[in-house]
Amino acid sequence: MAAETSVPSLLALADLLSGPRDEDEEEDELGQGSSSAASNMGPGHIGPLKTMEPATNICVKYGNSKEIWSAEEVPEGSEYDDSWDSREQPEYEILFKQQVAAEDLFLGMNRKDPSTACCEDMLIKIKLPDTKASDITLDIKEKVLDLRSPQKKLLLHLPHPVDPNCGKACFLSENGILEVTLRMKREFDFINIA
Repeated sequence: MAAETSVPSLLALADLLSGPRDEDEEEDELGQGSSSAASNMGPGHIGPLKTMEPATNICVKYGNSKEIWSAEEVPEGSEYDDSWDSREQPEYEILFKQQVAAEDLFLGMNRKDPSTACCEDMLIKIKLPDTKASDITLDIKEKVLDLRSPQKKLLLHLPHPVDPNCGKACFLSENGILEVTLRMKREFDFINIA
């Protein structure tokens, strides 16, 4: 008897939670029997019925109409995604350089110390044996160094932002080493005021 009284109470609870219904729906549920109506209910039947509104998103692009996507739609760093490239990564070394004068060395007037916080330049040494200088392609961005040669590939995310327009590269062909010197962009504080 307890099971018979629980089915009508469940239906009453479902009616209370789902809100007003059409008469056709009530007749369908009554015709199917009270046990099948309760078994067809699920978590989606709780609360008022939701109606789907049609999406009205209109995308208007400005600029060149022949472009497939804009630069804002491309995630940062994805232009360098080339995991399919099988060229090996060369050995490299990152060094930091300071401009030190006599007053820094002997008197300590500019408060410089040997830490990287007081460095102005970043020197990257890349070993490229059996490579000619004309085969090297080098692209410098603010936070990325991209080097390509026929045998080697290096995509290096730099530890500090650099000025891509203020730098120099020198290829030492007898050693097979490319030296790239880049000026770091730093917020000046009381330590690295120069």
